Amino acid sequence: MQSVFKLPRWLSLGLAFPLFILNVWVLLGVIKYLQPLVNIVIAAILLAFVLEYPIGFLQRRGVKRNLATVGVLLLAIVILAALGITVLPLIIEQVNELANILPAWIDSGTQQLQALQNWAATQQLPINPSGLLPDILGELSNRIQSLSGRIIGLAFDTIGSLFNILLTIVLTLYMILNGDRLWEGILKWLPQHIAKQVRESLREDFQNYFIGQVTLATILATVLTLAFIALRVPLNLLFALVIGFFALFPFGTGIGITLVSLLIGLKNFWLGVEVLAVAVAIDQFNYNFIAPRILSNFTGLNPVWVVISLLIGAKLLGVLGLLIAIPLASFVKSVADSWHDGAFNIVSDGELAEKS
Repeated sequence: MQSVFKLPRWLSLGLAFPLFILNVWVLLGVIKYLQPLVNIVIAAILLAFVLEYPIGFLQRRGVKRNLATVGVLLLAIVILAALGITVLPLIIEQVNELANILPAWIDSGTQQLQALQNWAATQQLPINPSGLLPDILGELSNRIQSLSGRIIGLAFDTIGSLFNILLTIVLTLYMILNGDRLWEGILKWLPQHIAKQVRESLREDFQNYFIGQVTLATILATVLTLAFIALRVPLNLLFALVIGFFALFPFGTGIGITLVSLLIGLKNFWLGVEVLAVAVAIDQFNYNFIAPRILSNFTGLNPVWVVISLLIGAKLLGVLGLLIAIPLASFVKSVADSWHDGAFNIVSDGELAEKS
């Protein structure tokens, strides 16, 4: 190591870069080989971070940790079971209904485009939507019908079998009860200033991020469901949950709103416009008035790095990768900044000592 440090800086970096690439390639191979186990571990860690918030809240109210942990876990199981009994059948029913009625919506959209073209011809306007849009609508129909048949299977592929669910629950419980000792055992191998930054960043970048994002997405989906019911939007619960799901990811809300508005616009153009306007208004209220009270701008990431992080996360771990991409990237940035500042301070102190 001493001989390496004596090499010119450019040569040291040149040697380190291919070694870094090789290590990343090996790590990706291991992750791919252990994909189910990696998903279980990541899911357990995320659940532990989220459940730690209500457990800590009860502890601050004087409840013992073991009792608070059992109470929060039981409440979470009851909530999930209630949602599985009440909401999940409705979602499955509406997904199947969407697959059945989508061809009729495509025909309705084509007819509306034809009417628009006829009106443009009478007004002598250079509008010809019939050239490309029907092909787009046909491709969209095929994609959505194929996707609707895979949604349930995708859910089961994500959570695995009953054994994987039980293993995730057990591992989550272990992370809650013994997580502090586990992290301390890992962090003790790091320098003290970096270990402190890692501990703080883990809590801020993961727990706060997921609590905030899930809260905002839940509020958005709930309000949209009520608004869609008032507007008599077909498949209102499914469409509201789709937008709420996209709201879990940065830049996802706009994609979800656009997709839902286009689908509804195939059936009724003006209803699609109303859905677009109402959804954007609710999202802006949620973003400007509720989000600042729940989320802080803690990531400090350039939007370019946000997009790159999402692409890498989706490529490596799918949906779970999308969920952890932003807090993980923010965590890496925080630790790197702490390491850089610490190294800079060490160098500065050394220079001062030499001058003295």
